[in-house]
Amino acid sequence: MTKVEAIVRPNRFEAVKDAIIKLGVGGMTVTEVRGHGRQKGHTEVFRGREYDVDLLPKVKIELIIDDSLLESTIEAISGSATTGKIGDGKIFYYKLDGAVRIRNKERGDQAL
Repeated sequence: MTKVEAIVRPNRFEAVKDAIIKLGVGGMTVTEVRGHGRQKGHTEVFRGREYDVDLLPKVKIELIIDDSLLESTIEAISGSATTGKIGDGKIFYYKLDGAVRIRNKERGDQAL
């Protein structure tokens, strides 16, 4: 099993979600988050005053998938999330030792 965490622009979330669902991924956890990477935010003007916006809104998508789906999942996320501009996001993935479904105590792949 592999955990995939993708941080994407809010306006690209629906496209990413649709691409993940088409792969047959069973579930996902989605969180609205704020942060910055290399771009370090930007400056905005509101009512004549200049403000530094250093934490930008993003959407974090977490998936637990079978190892065989890893490359297709990465391709689906990166293909649907990209705009070609700074701030498109990141994908992180790492191996999991296991999982347990609380309801019936199923373990491993059956818990997904």
